[in-house]
Amino acid sequence: MTTTPQRAFEDSTKGAFAYGMTIFAAAMLVTIGLFQCVAGLAALFDDEFFVTTPNYTFKFDITAWGWTYLIIGLLAIAIGVALFLRQSWAMVAGIALAMLSALSNFVFLPYYPLWAIVIIAFDIALIWALTAQLKNR
Repeated sequence: MTTTPQRAFEDSTKGAFAYGMTIFAAAMLVTIGLFQCVAGLAALFDDEFFVTTPNYTFKFDITAWGWTYLIIGLLAIAIGVALFLRQSWAMVAGIALAMLSALSNFVFLPYYPLWAIVIIAFDIALIWALTAQLKNR
């Protein structure tokens, strides 16, 4: 079976796009992980750093948020490194972690709205990058 020049070009373009998306997703995961770690450490070191709202349905202790953010951040960094190393399991794990991160930041909105919205936007970009990568396989 011979490959036409057009088909070879399409295959190489898809391969380059898929590789670029993987690198983008890995960089996004490491960035999100670092942001989550910073927020987690800020909550752990200073309980009064984040302003709490009095009557919020999902009211949690700020220290609990700190540990949650720190764990999510460390997992994101580890999965991002695994994506850089081209581990196939890391794509599915990255999508799952981005969904968990978006959900936790949605619940965190009243404490630090701008931060939570930025992280949710990063999570959506990450989910898009990883699902586009899976589609091109």
